[in-house]
Formats: sequence, structure tokens, C-alpha cells
Amino acid sequence: MASTSIHWRYTVVAIAAVFAMPIVFVLSSLFTPASEVWRHLVDTRLADYTFNSLMLMLGVGVGVLLGGVSTAWLTVNFDFCGRRFFVWALLLPLAMPAYIIAYAYTGLLEFSGPVQTGLRSVMGWQGGDYWFPQVRSLSGAMFMLTFVLYPYVYLLARSAFLEQSVAASDAGRLLGCTPWQNFWRVTLPMARPAVIAGLSLALMETLADYGTVQYFGVDTFTTGIFRTWFGLGDSSAATQLSAVLMMFVFALIMLEYWSRRRSRFHHIGSREIALQRTRLTSGYQLAAFVWCVAPIILGFLIPFGLLLYWSWITADEMLDQSFFMLAGNSFTLAGMTALLAVLFSLIMIYGRRLAPTRIVRAAVRVTSLGYAIPGTVIAVGVVIPMGWLDNTINDWLEQTLGVTIGLIFSGTLVTLVFAYLVRFLAISQQAVGSGLSTVRPHMDDAARSLGLGPRKVLTEIHIPMIRGSMLTAGLIVFVDVLKELPATLILRPFNFNTLAVRAYELASDERLMDSATAAAAIVLVGLIPVILLSRTIETTRTVYSATADQPV
Repeated sequence: MASTSIHWRYTVVAIAAVFAMPIVFVLSSLFTPASEVWRHLVDTRLADYTFNSLMLMLGVGVGVLLGGVSTAWLTVNFDFCGRRFFVWALLLPLAMPAYIIAYAYTGLLEFSGPVQTGLRSVMGWQGGDYWFPQVRSLSGAMFMLTFVLYPYVYLLARSAFLEQSVAASDAGRLLGCTPWQNFWRVTLPMARPAVIAGLSLALMETLADYGTVQYFGVDTFTTGIFRTWFGLGDSSAATQLSAVLMMFVFALIMLEYWSRRRSRFHHIGSREIALQRTRLTSGYQLAAFVWCVAPIILGFLIPFGLLLYWSWITADEMLDQSFFMLAGNSFTLAGMTALLAVLFSLIMIYGRRLAPTRIVRAAVRVTSLGYAIPGTVIAVGVVIPMGWLDNTINDWLEQTLGVTIGLIFSGTLVTLVFAYLVRFLAISQQAVGSGLSTVRPHMDDAARSLGLGPRKVLTEIHIPMIRGSMLTAGLIVFVDVLKELPATLILRPFNFNTLAVRAYELASDERLMDSATAAAAIVLVGLIPVILLSRTIETTRTVYSATADQPV
């Protein structure tokens, strides 16, 4: 038994070492000599990349906090028209990638779009007679990202509000606090760790975005990495830019960790006491309804409806054999990655269960960092080592056998799937780990007492019991791979496209209506995990069982 645990321990550490390779490679570039291109970037562009990235994070951070926390507080603590609908519908923008919502709003709000065209027609204006907000700008990117990222804060804040102590809220009311004062002095401070965790996730996604900022012409680290790699042809400087971007990501990780360490609250009473939900009067009900429905309309209904309309118009032209070939490429990549992600997650989580040593726990934690790293950075960290490995193998074959076999890893689907695994393995680990934690340890002991080894215990007992969690893990990874853009752009083989790349290429060529078919397909598939998550919320144990009689 001890030798078997050691084997599992070595396996977990080996897998973690492989998947940590891109991150280690990018960080090591900080110690390489500065190239001429890097010095040029430091003198001319680095300040712009830093300023725009920070401003984007600031704007999105304020937006997601305001939208996510307020809607979570309203749906948890107050009773108003449409509340039960909003509980799950507020998650719908999660299905909408930021770069797709950017394409939709650009087509809607640009000079030749229906909004400005209608204004000019009704008011009799000419091109220079009026001012209209510029959607393709830094502020436009802030709004686009806020619309699709606020559900991260909403989801975690709502869970924190539901799990809070009933006694603390009652104490605030007994001390004469109004609902607003109770929220500001009691509820929000207790939920702060969850809120900051959601904020950190949203800001990580903001740093990782490429499609939106590139399309809007905003210079950030991700666009700078692309420009340095493909425009200036300097892989070393692109890697060093990636390392600087990773410093921002690690700062967000430390912020989230610090929040959890510094803020701890314990409930000493009964959790089953029902906390009354306050019924709002008609005026406040209308305000709450409008506030909750606005992000659903702006973040999902308008852009998705526009995509469906454009898809209907261009269906005869765009729904051809090439579209279904792109869909097949996308689903093949997503399916391969999802299967491998579930397999590796199962091995690592089960290995940690068998040998929960410090090094094994650290190895699992290291592989979970990939989700926090932007796809652009991971792509840079993958393609250079893979190219070195190809060259090394070919040099050895030429010296020993006198033959060369060309590219084995770089420029192939192997490298692309590996990058996806580095990026999304953490999601699969979380879902598989959650399922495996429900299997009680005494079941393992009973199985081993009957002569089953660890591998038999896993295949005959654990896997049948956690099939639902494994399916959920695979589904979420599948959808995330389908939406991934920057890593696919860098690592895809020649003449190999996906739905995300096709939508990006058509939008970049100002063929927004033509890009709608591929974009709508991505959103439709992305709705599946959102629906599953919504059903989970609906079936969660109800904390509130009564409604207050007094209106406010």
C-alpha cells in the first residue's frame, strides 16, 4: 500500500511539473538579457500598456462590484416582482464572450449602425451635427467586459449572503439599522472575502482578454504581446512582456488570498433559522426590477438577439460546408481537451486523496494557477519550449540516423490541446474534487479490506459515484475551449480554423453580420453550463422561508 501511494505521488508531481512548464518558462525570461526590442518597448510602449491595463481593471472592477453585489443583495434580502426569475437570469451574460458582445454592440452603435442611422433620419442631422459616444474605445471596452463579468461577483456574493449568520442580521435590525445600514455595516463586511474572490476572477479575465481590446484598438499587455511576437518578430521580448503581465495576475491572486486570511467570520447559532425577506413597496419594486433587468438586457438579450437576427439574414451565405467544418474543428478540439482534462484531474485529485502530503497538495495547487494566467501568456510559454523540443529531436535524428521528420509538437494540435489543458485544468480539478469529496473515506477502507487496490477502488467505486461531477467538469472545459481566442490564434496549425477564430477574422474585416453565425453558435453552446448552474441555484437549500409583513 505504501509503495502504491508513492507511485501515485510521483505521478501527481510529474503531471504538475509538465503543466507548470509554460509558467516557469515565462517567469524565467525576467532573468534573460534585455533585447533591443525590449528596451524599445520599455522606452515607448510599456507605460501605455500598463496605464491602459490598470484603467481597464479599475473601470471593470467598479462596474462588476456595483452590478454584482447590488443584484445579489436585492435578490437575497428583498421580495419584488420577478425576483425568482432574476436569481438565475442574472447568470445569462456568462454565456457571452466579451469579444462577441463587442462585435454586436459595434454593429449596433457605430456610425452606420441602426441606432445612429435612426437618429440622423429622425432628427435630420448630418455626420458632424451631433455627438455620440465612441463604442470602440477604452471606456467601451470597460462596459463590454463589465456586462459579461459581473456574474462572477454576483454568484459568489449571493452565496455569501445566503450563508451568513441570521443572528448578525437580526442584531443589526434590533439596533435600529435600516436595510441599507444593515447591508453596509453587517452584511457586506461579512461577505467581503467572497466578493473579493469574485472581483479577482473578473479582473483576471479582464487581463486575459484579447479579442475585445484588440478590436477596440486599446493597447494592453495582451495586444502588446501579439504585436511584439508577430509584428516585431521578437519572441524574447514577447516573453518578457508576458512575465510582466503575470506579475499583475499574481498580485490579484495574493489579494484574494490576503482577503481570505484577514477576514474570517464564524456562525455560532443555528443556520436553519429563517431570515425574513422584506417586501418592497411598489416604487421600490419598480426600481429593483429595473436595476436587475438592465444587466440582463444589456449583457445578453440585446447582443444575442442581434446575433440571431444577423445570423438569420446571412444564413444562406454563411451556413455552408465551411461553417460545419469549423464547427467540427471546434468541437473536436473541445472534446479532446475536455476528456484529457477530466482524466488528468481525476488522477491528480485521487492521488492527493491517497497521499495528502505537502508536496502533493502543492503540486495540485500549482496546476490550478493556469486558469489565472491569460491565454496569450500560456501560448507564449508553450510555443517556444515546444519549438526547442522539436529542434532538439530533429538534430538528434539527423546526427544519429541522418533523417529529419519536421515539426512534431509545435504547429500541431498537440501543442494547442496542451495549452488548453494548462489554461483550463483548474476548472476540471475543482469540479472533480468537489465530487470526490462527497465519497466518504470509510468506503475506501471497506473496499481495500475486500482486497481491492487503489486503481480498482477508483474505477469500480469512485468513478460510478462521481459521474455527474465528471460530466460537469468536462462540459465546462468544453465550453471554455470553444470560447478561447488568443491561445488558438497563436498556436493553431496552418489552415486550421475554429468558430472563435472565424468570428474574430470576419469582425476584424468589418464583416460583422457575417461573423454573427459563428458567434451565435458559440453563445448557444455556452448557454449549456449556465443553464446547469442556474438549475443548481434553484435546487439549493432555501435559506429564507418567510416574508416580512412590513413594507419598506
